[in-house]
Amino acid sequence: MTEKTRYYDDELLEFKELILRKLDKAQKDYETYRSVIAQTDNNDTMDTSPTFKVLEEGAAVLSKEEAGKLAQRQQKFIQHLRAALVRIENKTYGICRETGQLIPRERLMAVPHATLSIDAKKRQRT
Repeated sequence: MTEKTRYYDDELLEFKELILRKLDKAQKDYETYRSVIAQTDNNDTMDTSPTFKVLEEGAAVLSKEEAGKLAQRQQKFIQHLRAALVRIENKTYGICRETGQLIPRERLMAVPHATLSIDAKKRQRT
């Protein structure tokens, strides 16, 4: 029996549905972070007493910085998910870019945008 060299179309469809769900959630999270940065939710220090205003302004700055970092990470995650969708369309999804072997289904279910098998990833770190 020959070794499977790519995932079948029905398997690719299942991965696509998983990725689309993750992409939808990631985009919603990204918009949430952006609204924190822009303070479009009108939840700022204007309605607090002057005693706590200094503390809240410091927390707001920290919160904006954290939200900015999280937004950047989320944007990168969205790009990886979109690239995975392209690989599905090209029928190259799930193939390790280093070894050319299929990435195990379990890994793709956990990290659907993975382009390396666990072994290839470990070799990259050393």
